[in-house]
Amino acid sequence: MSILFDVHPVNPQPRLLKQAAQLLDNGRLLAIPTDSSYALVARLDDKTAADGLRRLRGLDERHHLTLLVRDLAEIAKFAKVDNAQYRLLKNATPGPWTFILEATKDVPRRVSHPSRKTIGIRVPDHPVTLMLIEELGTPLLSTSLIPEGEDMPLNDPDEITDRYGHALAGVISSGSCPTQPTTVIDLTTATPAIIRRGSGDPATIGLPE
Repeated sequence: MSILFDVHPVNPQPRLLKQAAQLLDNGRLLAIPTDSSYALVARLDDKTAADGLRRLRGLDERHHLTLLVRDLAEIAKFAKVDNAQYRLLKNATPGPWTFILEATKDVPRRVSHPSRKTIGIRVPDHPVTLMLIEELGTPLLSTSLIPEGEDMPLNDPDEITDRYGHALAGVISSGSCPTQPTTVIDLTTATPAIIRRGSGDPATIGLPE
């Protein structure tokens, strides 16, 4: 059964997030709150955990998993970013956006898109998420916690524990978070393409509706 971590949403307790990070280090999966919705997360360089994320969500290898990173500097490590893309990312981060970018060699091939060599990447605007990444010392591999066959992500820690406690090492409870996933924008095309409308409004970062 998964552990329920009751973490303060503004001033997260380092002791609890250290315990949660240790579970990730041990190859386990967690459900965590973000600024868009709850997400399933694993350590970036753990193949078994990455496969577990896909099984839990019912995703095939062609579905983009997303890297949760701390800042723009980490984006530049894991994705190839030109000047125009950088300006857009600087304006949009942190926030409820996932950007599809060309992956660098630092991204394990198993987590990038197999045919396009691209990766979804984002900087979340949530103290708990950012502190967990900091504690772990590496980006989190993630996907929105949308049950297979459903359209909306789960948002209640108790419901998540009831439905997925058998497969998760832990669930971080930190108050409510939005019930919409991120807005996904493909930056590998000639002009930015909105792939999915979510909680981020494209107009606020200078993109057409």
